[in-house]
Amino acid sequence: MKKILVLHGPNLNLLGTREPEIYGSTTLQDINMILRQQAEAANVIINFKQSNFEGEIVEAIQHAADYDYVILNAAAFTHYSIAIRDAIAAVRTPVIEVHLSNVDKREEFRHKSVIAPVVVGRICGFGVDSYKAALYCAINKLSGVDSDAD
Repeated sequence: MKKILVLHGPNLNLLGTREPEIYGSTTLQDINMILRQQAEAANVIINFKQSNFEGEIVEAIQHAADYDYVILNAAAFTHYSIAIRDAIAAVRTPVIEVHLSNVDKREEFRHKSVIAPVVVGRICGFGVDSYKAALYCAINKLSGVDSDAD
């Protein structure tokens, strides 16, 4: 059976109350429940981890060899964590970068993703649907649906 790991970065445990004008009112538990239902419908095992600590995210990526895909919202670490970037580059498991908000329409410092060059794709700006789209893409790839477009 195929397995996907969803990694949530710093402050995402505060979703639902943290800056709802940017992130909405959906909680992290709500997101996980929605993704679990989507994965179960596709007969895919899905696991979740949230951490506010860079090293824990690095270790989760390093230990993701048992997974077929990782969906990663590195949150603020996206913009400066060379350690997370290097962990992604060091493993064979493909990683999809997601963000709830459109980071390119926010503060200038959020416009640069140091992990973008080493992930298979990025989805941002669609709220919870960013995660759902990433999971949809991973499931399609795992089922052999070829949606490659350059």
